[in-house]
Amino acid sequence: MSRGRAPAVLLGGVASLLLSFVWMPALLPVASRLLLLPRALLTMASGSPPTQPSPASDSGSGYVPGSVSAAFVTCPNEKVAKEIARAVVEKRLAACVNLIPQITSIYEWKGKIEEDSEVLMMIKTQSSLVPALTDFVRSVHPYEVAEVIALPVEQGNFPYLQWVRQVTESVSDSSTILP
Repeated sequence: MSRGRAPAVLLGGVASLLLSFVWMPALLPVASRLLLLPRALLTMASGSPPTQPSPASDSGSGYVPGSVSAAFVTCPNEKVAKEIARAVVEKRLAACVNLIPQITSIYEWKGKIEEDSEVLMMIKTQSSLVPALTDFVRSVHPYEVAEVIALPVEQGNFPYLQWVRQVTESVSDSSTILP
């Protein structure tokens, strides 16, 4: 090895170490699910049905992990975002919507790289309402293909998660909501 390469190798090692500290927290949820994989495979091999998380799995709070979701929708401007946000809350498809202004989206659309300023909506709802929420947003959104993605909430402040469920409860028991 020549003298000129030693610092580059050392810097590469330091950069890798720093990068691992940055990405480690993001990888922990994935790693924790991978740890459950052997148990799931053993359950499948034994022929017994897999066990569901108990309602008391969140430190006795009664919250079922994943029963609440955070959905994300991008809008072309604040006016459209506010109209959709108000409508989904009024229809009880969501308990709360946060509007995050002035995000920059870079994406490929019809073979061309686009860059737009948008407003991001963060919508808290019951996971069971995500299909109805998606249908409603698609029916009123100005984009040809509206972004509606949802992630289950595994943990959080129990009173808040309970409030989300309470506010949207009447909708989850009724039929599909139309615009």
